[in-house]
Amino acid sequence: MKNIVKTLFVAGLLVGSYGCSLDVEPNDQIAKENFFKSEQDFQAATAPLYNKVWFSFNDKFYFGLGDGRSYNLYAPYSDYIYPFSDLTETGLTGPLVEAWRSLYVVIQQSNNTIEAIRQSNVSEDIKNQYIAEARFMRGTAYWYVASLWGDAIITTSQSEIISNPLIPKSPRTDVFEFALRDLEFAAKYLPETAGQAGRLTKYAAYGMLSRVYLSYSGLVDGPNSGTRDQELLDLAKMAAAKAINEGPYALMGDYADLFKVENNNNSESMFALQWVPNGDWGVNNTHQAYFALNSEITGDDAAWGAWTRASYDVLLEYEQNDQRREATWMADGDFYPEINKANGGYLVEHENTYLNVKKGVVGSTKDNPATSRMNSGLNTYMLRLGEVYLNYAEAVLGNNASTSDATALMYVNELRERAGLDPKSSLTFADLLHERRVELAMEGQFWYDLVRWSYYEQQEVINYIDNQDRATILPFTYNAATNTVTIDETVDATTRAVGDADASIFFLPYPESEVVQNPLLREEAVPYEFTEERITDELFQ
Repeated sequence: MKNIVKTLFVAGLLVGSYGCSLDVEPNDQIAKENFFKSEQDFQAATAPLYNKVWFSFNDKFYFGLGDGRSYNLYAPYSDYIYPFSDLTETGLTGPLVEAWRSLYVVIQQSNNTIEAIRQSNVSEDIKNQYIAEARFMRGTAYWYVASLWGDAIITTSQSEIISNPLIPKSPRTDVFEFALRDLEFAAKYLPETAGQAGRLTKYAAYGMLSRVYLSYSGLVDGPNSGTRDQELLDLAKMAAAKAINEGPYALMGDYADLFKVENNNNSESMFALQWVPNGDWGVNNTHQAYFALNSEITGDDAAWGAWTRASYDVLLEYEQNDQRREATWMADGDFYPEINKANGGYLVEHENTYLNVKKGVVGSTKDNPATSRMNSGLNTYMLRLGEVYLNYAEAVLGNNASTSDATALMYVNELRERAGLDPKSSLTFADLLHERRVELAMEGQFWYDLVRWSYYEQQEVINYIDNQDRATILPFTYNAATNTVTIDETVDATTRAVGDADASIFFLPYPESEVVQNPLLREEAVPYEFTEERITDELFQ
């Protein structure tokens, strides 16, 4: 099967340099009338939607926000993590500005692709398939925008933005509705099996729908209602079931294998950003350089992860035999045979009590030919089957205090048993929050789990964040054999200034540069006028 990254040479001609988020057209774009004539052209046109347009989002924001802000991760000297972990980001925080820009580049490149395909003379079936691919990307980007900023600008045409860049923002619920329309279209028209390794299927769209329905279910009644909308919970359950039962996906047998370059586009991967092995800047995955403990791992000078560490708070989550810890965080005494292979593997001996990041750290180019300086070659998971299992279980739990539903238990216990843990006999929300945190740690997800929870139990989430005691850095010792963390009473704790945990933390500030260019971002949101109906019923007949 042809891999999607092999399409990127031609695809790179379609995506040039981007300026401001909304109103600057890509440079060097091939004329639509000369290019969009075949399915191969559509494959080339949509290929950059799997990497280049997401690059600035992936580079630092993916983990800085998803894991830093949720306090899985802290790095006291990293300006791309501590503003988020310390709740002190502003509209000038670099990764925040880049993430907004990147998400709207995804949206505008998707808009350009959709428009060009619609104007082509290829058959409607083929056009709908690739329009669905672009709408999946656009809908996913809008889910991120809604989750992070709430009210936001909805646009379907770059030419309209160029002619009139002063566009009012729309309410958060409308942004969710727009995302759902895109993702439902994708679920209807994407193919059942991927034409190229790494491409989307309709079941990936169902999986993403399970996430978005689940998120949206808490918004209906308000931030402290304590309940979620049952109809949307049911849709989340049905969408997850479609993805799990009908899709071509299956859990990997070994959790650690999920994060090895040779297992890119594995059976569990539903949507992953496709970075080009040894590729140029913009199609490369930089994460290893930010995470790697030292140059012995990378084989070059790009190893800046000594101060990028697991928080004390997240380490408390790991049960004694949980194999996910070693695959996620490096502790003294851990051994990784896939790193420094020429010397028999890599034994962690950094002589301190902190744990550094393992996920995303794959070794040097001698260990993996796909790896080069500041490019691990490792795909970035945006959605995998393990999450959809947990989405199903949470949708079943819904507004109940606990559940013993056999199917929900089966999915959660498959993840636990893979991790070397005993099965559960019932599930509570606390159980599922714990499983999501450890299963998806350092995959850029846990902040969005907290945001989803805040939609209907906001004060409980504020209390949860307060109890993380982010202002105190506790010295501790860690037993890698038992996953046991113990406060070191012989060393004084240190403190740092952090922002207040209140309702405002669930909305990021708009980038200052965007507000200057479009002052309407300061004004009240204006309802969006939808031009198409939802097709929900068609998807679950």
